[in-house]
Amino acid sequence: MEMYTEILVSFFLVVAGIFGLVGSFGMLKLTDTMQRLHAPTKATTLGVGGVLIASMLYFGLGKAQVSFHELLITIFLFLTAPVTANFIAKTYMARNIKPEELPASEREYGWAVYDDPPGRAEEDFHERERKGRN
Repeated sequence: MEMYTEILVSFFLVVAGIFGLVGSFGMLKLTDTMQRLHAPTKATTLGVGGVLIASMLYFGLGKAQVSFHELLITIFLFLTAPVTANFIAKTYMARNIKPEELPASEREYGWAVYDDPPGRAEEDFHERERKGRN
């Protein structure tokens, strides 16, 4: 394997390790759900993506073999992580934030979490509050 290939693969592995370490540290140190959401969806995703890119480069440039497995895993990872984060954030907002506490929205009904018929989400929130759940 040539020197530039080794340097390139090593670079991606080091960057992936740094992102993985930062993401893991974030999961341990951040306290709120919305803060902890960023650690796995941003930093750790980039860490795993860096390892997969390094693997693709190693086999593509070093071994002259094309491996589509890593490419498919990378695409799947980068497509599903933001969607999952969006669902977790919307669930958190629906369960823990009163509709009147949200900043103003330019949409007719407000935030997408509360796009049920007007007033429905607020009624659901107050009903959960009366039952003692948060």
